[in-house]
Amino acid sequence: MKEKNIGWYIKSLCILFILIGIDQGSKLIASLHLKDKSSIPIIKNVFELEYLENKGAAFGIFQGKQLFLILFTGVIILALFWGYTKLPLNKRFLPLRICLLLIIAGAIGNLIDRIAYQYVVDFLYFKLIQFPIFNIADCYVTISAVVMILLVLFYYKDEDFSFIKIKEKNGGQV
Repeated sequence: MKEKNIGWYIKSLCILFILIGIDQGSKLIASLHLKDKSSIPIIKNVFELEYLENKGAAFGIFQGKQLFLILFTGVIILALFWGYTKLPLNKRFLPLRICLLLIIAGAIGNLIDRIAYQYVVDFLYFKLIQFPIFNIADCYVTISAVVMILLVLFYYKDEDFSFIKIKEKNGGQV
């Protein structure tokens, strides 16, 4: 049984490294081909590739607060890893595991940028709706978070999470 668990976690780590590699590779390509250049329209007036060095977080919040963002992201990554290891290793929880891996990969991808450059490389821009410029790691986090919320609301039942132990006090009241 232990070998099965170790094999599962090794596969998960490999997938995690691949996801981070895709994110970091896309940011490297964007830096090499988009930095100090005009945006490149993919679908005219709808979607463009445009280089941006984001020194904040999502939607530009916490501009210049790199130490805070690095520490906060580190704590979130550790909490997500902990949660990942607590999920049962059965098919029912595979969608949730995939979501957590994608969120972790996105967080690590942006954390690497923050530590290495003091900014995150963004390059995807939906011009049609003037959505803030973002990157692949942001896609991992946002899409997975939405899917995870939908899973918890509509797919999983309360009893699916019975493996979570809650300390009971006062005769069964929490």
